[in-house]
Amino acid sequence: EPNSNDVLATSTFNPSDMVVKCINSGLYRHGQFRRGIPFIVRAEQVSTASTSPLQDNPGRRELLAIGAIVAPWVFVSHQTATSFAAESKKGFQAVTDQKDGYSFLYPFGWQEIAIQGQDKVFKDVIEPLENVSVNIFPTNKQDIRDLGAPKEVAEALIKRVLAPSNQKTKLIDAVEHDIDGKAYYTFEFIAQAPNFTRHGLSAICVGNGKFYTLTTGANERRWEKMKDKLHTVIDSFKVFNV
Repeated sequence: EPNSNDVLATSTFNPSDMVVKCINSGLYRHGQFRRGIPFIVRAEQVSTASTSPLQDNPGRRELLAIGAIVAPWVFVSHQTATSFAAESKKGFQAVTDQKDGYSFLYPFGWQEIAIQGQDKVFKDVIEPLENVSVNIFPTNKQDIRDLGAPKEVAEALIKRVLAPSNQKTKLIDAVEHDIDGKAYYTFEFIAQAPNFTRHGLSAICVGNGKFYTLTTGANERRWEKMKDKLHTVIDSFKVFNV
């Protein structure tokens, strides 16, 4: 079973702004990251807010990711400036960020936390592998298809960003779909750690001069119970013009 010392470090997307340099400077070409580039990010220890019902203190753990050192994570109990829409589907809460131009649903009861370097994170307080995170980076790309085919981009993100190097990963599926004339890639993957396996889903899109990623998932033992909810989260993700 995962423990509270490192579970969030392995279940949320934590690249630094170096991902922008990878996109803009051509480190990512023809569906692959060029070899010889270091991808080490360290997750430093954090302390939770005193009101947190679950003490998730990610310990020091090296992640295979894009960029330099991620600053210490800080948990907060208050909501940020992102505007929250009314619940739009039974069992889910809707969030819309009018400033950055995106919206999605997350299961009712998940709590918001703040992790430096991520735009938005919600997690279940009992099952820490059940969470959703959104990240946004500037880019000069005009379309997600400019980065390569769905499978190539998904495999690169999984291996370089979404799982530490000591975890075995497997891409299950990667597809392209269109929402209101905008292209999205969505993919399903598994990341196996020594003491747990995470089943994850991601959606990525380019718009407003930004590269958007949304990632969610659950412990493999709870996948059958959670997969419909997690697919609802992924399918609800939309980027709109601002």
